[in-house]
Amino acid sequence: MRTSVVVIGAGQAGLAMSHHLTNRSIDHVVLDRGEVAQSWRVERWDSLRLLTPNWMSRLPGYRYVGPDPDGFMTNLETIEFLERYSRRSAAPIRCHVTVEQVRARHPGFDVVTDQGVWRCDVVVAATGSSSEPRVPSLAAELPLRIRQLTALQYRNPRQFGDGEVLVVGASASGAQIADELQRSGRATTLAVGDHVRLPRTYRGRDIHWWMDAIGQLDERYDEVDDIVRARRLPSLQLVGSPDRRQLDLNTLVARGVSIVGKVMGVNGEKSQCSGALANVVASADLKQRRQLTRIDDFASAHGLDEAIPPPMEPQPTNFGTAPTELDLARFETVVWATGYRPTYRWLDRAAFDHRNRVEHDGGVCALDGLYLMGMPFMRRRKSSFIDGVGSDAAELVSHLHAHLDRRTRHVDTGAGARQLLHD
Repeated sequence: MRTSVVVIGAGQAGLAMSHHLTNRSIDHVVLDRGEVAQSWRVERWDSLRLLTPNWMSRLPGYRYVGPDPDGFMTNLETIEFLERYSRRSAAPIRCHVTVEQVRARHPGFDVVTDQGVWRCDVVVAATGSSSEPRVPSLAAELPLRIRQLTALQYRNPRQFGDGEVLVVGASASGAQIADELQRSGRATTLAVGDHVRLPRTYRGRDIHWWMDAIGQLDERYDEVDDIVRARRLPSLQLVGSPDRRQLDLNTLVARGVSIVGKVMGVNGEKSQCSGALANVVASADLKQRRQLTRIDDFASAHGLDEAIPPPMEPQPTNFGTAPTELDLARFETVVWATGYRPTYRWLDRAAFDHRNRVEHDGGVCALDGLYLMGMPFMRRRKSSFIDGVGSDAAELVSHLHAHLDRRTRHVDTGAGARQLLHD
């Protein structure tokens, strides 16, 4: 089988890439191990909603047009949204095709699947950044009787018995899971490391409305001082809910969740937690204040102050004195909400650097003809959002088109030279 471009992954990133490839009349195929939006089907918990409001669900040539633009899509609604988009765009998707290996041929690639081999000039890896949970090595030191789950395995509180639960990680996933478990009547402790605290709404608008308005979500990867650090920033400590409720450490403590510092080690039935928790939350509070000041300055500069509520000073995080040692005998289950990493086990080793990471510059890989899509802050701060993949795909397709054009000219020149030699 032959095509110019193979796109791996039929989520929002792969679908956006397909849209722009079609607009450029570039022949391609989109392969997915499951169905459209597969990760949304099998790797999300039951109550999950998008963190971004519905009006931000924008893809190339398509956007949310329902009755609740300020609401937050459920998991099922997100799947339906992406399915409708794939049908409307008539993307050339092959479902239930597992990619087993991508071999660089110089030039071009062989994409080996369980249903045959695709020969192509370009591969776009649009499988995103959440292929595999990051679980610290100390997880192996926990007592064997403790059940361990990751955020990708969590579905709902019915998975748990009546024993206490330790949730490790306080970004969006960890905070939401701890909140849901505590609400279900299970005693929950949350281990907190670095996190980003922001209010769900500020001065009458959703926080993402402000971040969009001030241009923060469109900040480019080549405009920040430390892109490696920016790509590692935790997700916002938010929840998407019909009542647009706040979710931070203060609300969790008020609900009864116990707070401890980052888990640093395990020794038998004891776990050591960081004593620097007070500094961590103070840093998060300070960064929140800076962000809100930036919003206030924007509102004043654009004459919005009289039309919206006045600025509000957020309450500092207050959790009392946190213990630095936990008795693990209390806990029945540990949930690791410690982030994710992309995995490309099928990808040619030539694509990786000495740290076993795929080398790329804004999605353009060092391995000629390979592109990435859907990574955090890949080209813009919003790259991993549904709202961000369209503009990223447009720029990458422009680069990809030029790559194909160069290759075509090279092949034509080579063929012409061979013909002259023959003549």
